[in-house]
Amino acid sequence: MKIFWIGTGVMGAPMAKHLANAGYEVFAYNRTIEKAKALLPDIQVCQTIEEGVKKADVVFTIVGYPQDVDEVYQEIIKHAKPNTILIDMTTSSPVLAKIINEKAQAKQLHFLDAPVTGGDIGAINGTLSIMVGGDEKIYEKIVPLLRCLGKTITYMGEAGSGMMAKLVNQVVIAGNILGIAEGLTLAKDQGLNLEKMLQVITGGSANSWQAQNNGPKMLVRDDEPGFFIKHFLKDLNLALEASAALDLPVLKAAQKAYEMLSKNDYAEKGTQAVIAAYDKK
Repeated sequence: MKIFWIGTGVMGAPMAKHLANAGYEVFAYNRTIEKAKALLPDIQVCQTIEEGVKKADVVFTIVGYPQDVDEVYQEIIKHAKPNTILIDMTTSSPVLAKIINEKAQAKQLHFLDAPVTGGDIGAINGTLSIMVGGDEKIYEKIVPLLRCLGKTITYMGEAGSGMMAKLVNQVVIAGNILGIAEGLTLAKDQGLNLEKMLQVITGGSANSWQAQNNGPKMLVRDDEPGFFIKHFLKDLNLALEASAALDLPVLKAAQKAYEMLSKNDYAEKGTQAVIAAYDKK
């Protein structure tokens, strides 16, 4: 089986490596070609999307924004041979996923939307959680590939369901990470030892992945990205679009905080930098 991987950034590079390490023949493309070349010699590099797609039985994509997904899939669908399986792991629009699925079907191609959660740590360790939308029979065919990338793999339903599940996940993360930032801000204001306070949080019912992994970074103001603020803001905006008929105050508060940070030179920082939004002015 030949696999073509598009998008070799913070998440995509280690994910592609897992497939190569599992014995699959993997080709890669990235808009900034040097990032793809960093995967040599284990993964072959393609200079264009067309070059890789024509070789592939399965195409994975994990790019930045919905507009990037749209542009990439216009090229993929143009050149893929019939019965190629296309898997988008970008966090993107559920509506766009449905549109791409329809276009793929018209060309005798199979499309699945399969976004992930778990951050760069999950990508590196192969412990991501993957939620999948699309034809269940096609999903069953590629489960062995997904098991190279993650530990929790969940089929969610028809096309677009994977993307919608990811947006729900991001809403939960938004509330969690804001809660940690607010709690540590209160602890600091009241003169508590922050290291001990974080031990309390991670040692009890308030514990979470965010508390364990991003809590310590908040304490020392380590803003290096495991997941970029600009990408999380994109996810929150997509969630707001999907929830237009609902009143979700936590989601709105998170979107407002991250939008403010993004406008103040934090777009390239990690999501844990949200604690800066609570600094006294």
